[in-house]
Amino acid sequence: MNGEEEFFDAVTGFDSDNSSGEFSEANQRVTGVIHVDTSKSNGIGKVGERPPQENGIQKHRTSLPAPMFTRSDFSVWSILKKCIGLELSKITMPIAFNEPLSFLQRITEYMEHVYLVHKASCQPQPLERMQSVAAFAVSAVASQWERTGKPFNPLLGETYELTREDLGFRFISEQVSHHPPVSAFYSEGLHQDFLFHGSIYPKLKFWGKSVEAEPRGTITLELLKHNEAYTWTNPTCCVHNVIIGKLWIEQYGTVEIVNHRTGDKCVLHFKPCGLFGKELHKVEGYIQDKNKKKLFMIYGKWTECLWGLDPAAYESFKKQERRTDSLRKTKLDDCPEKADGDVVDAVPEAQETVQVIPGSKLLWRVNTRPPNSAQMYNFTSFTVSLNELETGMEKILAPTDCRLRPDIRGMENGNMDLASQEKERLEEKQREARRERAREEAEWQTRWFHRGSNPYTGTPDWLYVGGYFERDFSGCPDIY
Repeated sequence: MNGEEEFFDAVTGFDSDNSSGEFSEANQRVTGVIHVDTSKSNGIGKVGERPPQENGIQKHRTSLPAPMFTRSDFSVWSILKKCIGLELSKITMPIAFNEPLSFLQRITEYMEHVYLVHKASCQPQPLERMQSVAAFAVSAVASQWERTGKPFNPLLGETYELTREDLGFRFISEQVSHHPPVSAFYSEGLHQDFLFHGSIYPKLKFWGKSVEAEPRGTITLELLKHNEAYTWTNPTCCVHNVIIGKLWIEQYGTVEIVNHRTGDKCVLHFKPCGLFGKELHKVEGYIQDKNKKKLFMIYGKWTECLWGLDPAAYESFKKQERRTDSLRKTKLDDCPEKADGDVVDAVPEAQETVQVIPGSKLLWRVNTRPPNSAQMYNFTSFTVSLNELETGMEKILAPTDCRLRPDIRGMENGNMDLASQEKERLEEKQREARRERAREEAEWQTRWFHRGSNPYTGTPDWLYVGGYFERDFSGCPDIY
C-alpha cells in the first residue's frame, strides 16, 4: 500500500487491500418467500413472533434486534492523535463506526427499486425504456443518504444471495479479489425479463476532511425481451468530516447510460453541493439519440425523486428561471464566502424540495424510511431485511454467505465486544490463509465468477459462471 492508502485505512477503518468503497419506492411490499419452514427468526430479538403466512409469503422483519450503538463517545481524531509516529496501517478503528452489513449486502440494495427494471421491460418504446433505466440507476444510490456507517469489508470468497419472489428477482455476489478488492454480482428476473450484473472496485481517496470513493467497474442491465443492453458507472460518493464534525454525504459526477442496441444515451449530472448547498443532491440530465438529438430532459434529487419532460418545455422554464436568478445575484455577491481554513465542512441545510416543472412526468420516488430508521443506522425497510436469518436457513445457504459472519451478527444483536473479537479473529484467519497459499505457491480460485471482458464495452469485468442456485456448495472455502 502507498502512504495515501495507509492513511485512508487508519482514518476510515477501511482496509484498502480488502475493502469496498462504498454505496426506495412507493407501493412496494417488503415481503418475501419462506425459504424454510419456520415461524421465528434467528435474530429478531424483541420483535417477537412472525405474522401469519399469506399465500406462502411471510413479511420480513421491520426492526433490527438491537438499536444502533452510539458513536458520540468515539471520534477518529481522538484515536489518531494517540498514534502519532506509529504506522497508520496498523491502527484498528472501533467497530462502532461500522454498520451491521457486509459490502456485498450494500450492493444488493441496488435491487430495492427493481420494479423500475420490470417496468422498463414492459415499455414498447426505447425512449420510455431508457427513462425507467435512468430512474433505476439513480434509485440505486438513494439508500446511501445519511448512511455514514461503514459496511464490513467482505472476506475473500465471501458470498451473499437473495431471492425475492415478491419483487421478481434473485441475486448472488462474491468477493472475488483481495488485491485489489473487487466485489462481483449477478441478478436475474424470475420471469426471465432481465439480467443485471457487474463488478465494483472503487478508488478511495482521502482529502484531509473528507473521503472520496471514485467508482470503478461497469454495471450492465440486459432487457432480454428487447435484446437490449445498458451500461453505466455509478457517481462518486464523498463522506465529509471524517476527522471531526457531523458526517454528511454527497454524490457527484457524470453518469452516462448507453443503450448498445439503439445508440441512445442518457447523460446524468449529479451536482456537487456548491456554495450555500444550493445544488445538494440535485440530478439533471437528458436522453439523446445516436445523432445526439435531445429527446427528453430529466431532473430531481437522488434522495427524493426524479422527473422528466419535453426538452422545449424544460428550456422555456429554465430561461425564465435564469432571469429570476439574475435578480438574486447581487444579494448572493454580498454574502461572505466560506474560508478555506474552516475546521469542518459545514453541513448544508436541506433546500426546498424539487420544484416540479408543469407538464413533467414522475419517473421515480424514494420509499419512505421506517420511523425507527435513525436507530437502525438509517436503514431503509428493504435494508433492514438483508441480514435476516431464519431458523434453518443456514442449511440452505452457502457456508460463505455473510449472514453467517459472526462479527456482523454480533453487532446486529448489540454485542459489540463479541463483534470486535470475531472481526479480529476472521481477519487473522484470512491473513493466515493468504500466508498458507504463498507457502504452497497456490493462487486463489473464485467459485461463482471468472475474470473476463464486458461483452458490450470490452472493459475488464467479472462474469457469472452459473450454477450457484443448483446449491452444490461442496468445496466452498472455510472463511468463518
